[in-house]
Amino acid sequence: MTDTFSAEAWARNAEAYEAIRTMPFNAELADGSLARTRFLHYIVQDAHYLVGFGRALALAAAKAPDPDRMVQFARAAETAIVVERSLHGGFFRDYGIDAATFGATPLSPPCDHYVAYLIATAYAEPYEVVLGALLPCFWIYAEIGRDIFSRARTDNPYRAWIDTYAGEDFANAVAAMIAATDEAAGRASPDVRARMHRAYTQATRLEYLFWDGAYRDAAWPV
Repeated sequence: MTDTFSAEAWARNAEAYEAIRTMPFNAELADGSLARTRFLHYIVQDAHYLVGFGRALALAAAKAPDPDRMVQFARAAETAIVVERSLHGGFFRDYGIDAATFGATPLSPPCDHYVAYLIATAYAEPYEVVLGALLPCFWIYAEIGRDIFSRARTDNPYRAWIDTYAGEDFANAVAAMIAATDEAAGRASPDVRARMHRAYTQATRLEYLFWDGAYRDAAWPV
């Protein structure tokens, strides 16, 4: 039996996932030692990222081949903007970040690159390839969330983040995203399926760069 797209994509990018799982940002997030300044950089950039991610999801909804998938991706776009940003808002209040400060903070190079890639892909590529690009953000976050949850202390200062991405609601959203992507891949030509794999791999690389950029406080050199 032919492997599903998701099984193939995970296997092909397993080494990259392991690099993400064990990178300093996530290792320190798990044990609670991650510096507040690094998490703050991450949470501000992630709030910016979610706006672009929501736009890409909305474009996936517009390209979806049937009403059920249209609704799925429209709701996912709403979740990215409303639900996940409410998580960020809690940290913003704790850290004293107001709307003006957030708005005045530019997208970091990794965030700008990732958002630009997703928006360009969502506009220019067919539905199937768009899903290939969107899947890593869902799936990798769920796996990282579960991994960190399994080893984080109850008093971890980043518990709200851990519980969100290790939670059942997010797991259900990820399962639905995997199912939609496998469904799309099942109808795709060999060329389109290959492009889906390239998109998945590129987005996985950008996931790594996003977390790494937060750890290094990445900024524009000029």
